Amino acid sequence: MAYVRAEHLKYRYPGREKLALDDISFAVSPGELIGIIGPNGSGKSSLCQAIAGLIPGFYKGAYGGKLLLDDLEVRSADADSLCGKVGIVFQNPFNQVTGAKLTVYEEIAFGLENMGLPRAEMKRRIVEAMELLRIAAYRDRHPFDLSGGQMQRMAIAGVLAMRPEVMILDEPVSQLDPQGRREVFEAVRALSRNGITIFMAEHNMEQIAAFSDRVMLLYEGKLVAMDTPAALFSGTDLQAYGVEAPVYTQLARMLGLRRDDGNYPVTLEETQALSANAGQGVEQ
Repeated sequence: MAYVRAEHLKYRYPGREKLALDDISFAVSPGELIGIIGPNGSGKSSLCQAIAGLIPGFYKGAYGGKLLLDDLEVRSADADSLCGKVGIVFQNPFNQVTGAKLTVYEEIAFGLENMGLPRAEMKRRIVEAMELLRIAAYRDRHPFDLSGGQMQRMAIAGVLAMRPEVMILDEPVSQLDPQGRREVFEAVRALSRNGITIFMAEHNMEQIAAFSDRVMLLYEGKLVAMDTPAALFSGTDLQAYGVEAPVYTQLARMLGLRRDDGNYPVTLEETQALSANAGQGVEQ
């Protein structure tokens, strides 16, 4: 059963001639983690903003087709209805920190306060979100005393506490170090396992391949392909669309290492296992 569905979605920003989203159709089931890849200008952020309702609601412009969250058509939905279904986390966590709260706990509570929830329910949600994102130990720290990875997990927790059914992350790890990136991806994977549908636009192919259930490849506003990481990254025409396969997939192709389904592996662990079976050595 599809939970998020696009039907011939088209969009053009005000004053532009070229479509930012050009006849995109797809269906996503509840709890899927969808990676979105493509070169700059391919439409990744535009698609994220369309799912969140910022397009056309905030940016205006020309809009065609349909985008539905369950039975709710995003274009015609009011803000309250959308806030109950979808949350978005942006590239830079500093853009989501209010700057008006003195602790991590208070920062996560901000959105819930605006929703007018009873205090007991707020406390329960905040604690659950902090535990799931593994930041409970920082609850009394000032938000700006956190590392980049910790701050991004706090931003995700603030959105998570509002209980969205769909969460959108627009390049959330681009400014983080490797450890911070890993922390955020592991947290996002945990969210999808808890039934939240995730869309994540990202340039890091290794992480997208390792954590996504399926991957969408966008190019010049069009949806070129949507498949499992192994199937998509085993394609031979990726460079024509401005992306590279994960380094482990490239190595496996050079060594002739294939999975039982004929696709190349996409992670270090899988490549090492196939290499060992083939009697070859692959080191990190």
